[in-house]
Amino acid sequence: MRYSSFAEFYPFYLGEHAQPATRRMHFAGSALALLCLLAAVITGNLRWLGGALLCGYGFAWAAHLLFEKNRPATFRYPLYSFMGDWKMFFEILTGRIAF
Repeated sequence: MRYSSFAEFYPFYLGEHAQPATRRMHFAGSALALLCLLAAVITGNLRWLGGALLCGYGFAWAAHLLFEKNRPATFRYPLYSFMGDWKMFFEILTGRIAF
């Protein structure tokens, strides 16, 4: 299916993250990615950017493999999926989505 907007895509994205363990893994990976980005800024060492990518995508893809048993949306909808990761992160952080 093709989505014409992020607002149209996001309910699909949430459906792909139905298991609490998947959401927790995504949240952990995103939080670690933010810490890696912070380390890159503080140290000036750009290797931390690789760590950010590894944490962010590694935790998410592992969660889909282990818990959801589905293919990550990243492969079909890279931009919307990236946006969805951060929206879901914020909604978990603020209590709008169950952790």
